[in-house]
Amino acid sequence: MAARNLSSTSSSGVDELLFRNDAVSLCLLVNRRHRTLRIIDFRAGPTPSKRSFVLSAAKREGVEKIFTLVERDEVPTWTRLGFVREGSIPGFYKRSDAWILGAVVSEMSPSLREESDDDEGAEGEGEGKAGSPAVLLAERTIARARRLLRESEGRPLPAIKIAPASGQELRRAVAAAQRAGRALTGFEPFGRDALRTGYVLSARGGFSLHAAWEMQSCFGNSFLEILSSPRHESERLATMAAIGALCERLVEERAVSTFTFAPADDQELCAALLANGFRRSAVMARHLVVGRARKDAILWSKKLVAPEA
Repeated sequence: MAARNLSSTSSSGVDELLFRNDAVSLCLLVNRRHRTLRIIDFRAGPTPSKRSFVLSAAKREGVEKIFTLVERDEVPTWTRLGFVREGSIPGFYKRSDAWILGAVVSEMSPSLREESDDDEGAEGEGEGKAGSPAVLLAERTIARARRLLRESEGRPLPAIKIAPASGQELRRAVAAAQRAGRALTGFEPFGRDALRTGYVLSARGGFSLHAAWEMQSCFGNSFLEILSSPRHESERLATMAAIGALCERLVEERAVSTFTFAPADDQELCAALLANGFRRSAVMARHLVVGRARKDAILWSKKLVAPEA
């Protein structure tokens, strides 16, 4: 089977790989910064060759985490291939959820799983394996974040100014955040052929935050990214206000839902997201790289408006 690199997009930090033969048709999006690989599957079915191609590509490309987004009826396919149901993105397909299944490459079993009762359906939030280290860490962080919110209850949020940010400005901001070891993202593409928009948000006192979102207008979903986390209470309050301003702008852009990643140990950013009505909808093991550290991630999601009939 031939593998073809369709677009070596080094400027975006993501490479797109296409695999095709009579049994398998896959697009693999390789995020170089986080060393993750997102699988887009064009042909359903838990075939051993599909698993083999994905694993060999992940190892060849130096990937540590692989994941895919599927509709409910495809969840058993990917659990048989050795993936763990890590959660969901509510409203990702406008009127239905996307289920996230992931695997840490070094922890994958050598063969396909047998079908079991656990493979049937996708009840509940399915936020990773109950009791796993990633889920336990996320639960502790969320509990601490709620305490932070109670402690700062009633404190006013600063006024936020929001302005468009060019691609060049975002790249400069990413480089500075990387040097400081604070970059949560490089604003790399999450999907294919999506529109990305960047912003800089500021407040009195020197607060400045770069953010961007990627939208799929056909589904109404949006992937929101915050460049860096707040470090203390005043930055958290400003970040809360900034996230609120971004959500208001997304509603104006007719986004139905939004989602974002945050490190599973980041109580300040988690508090800012909780304050804006985001909820934990997935816990993704070893999904992010921040500074030199590989971290578990919480996927936070929010319904912005009801989908149009």
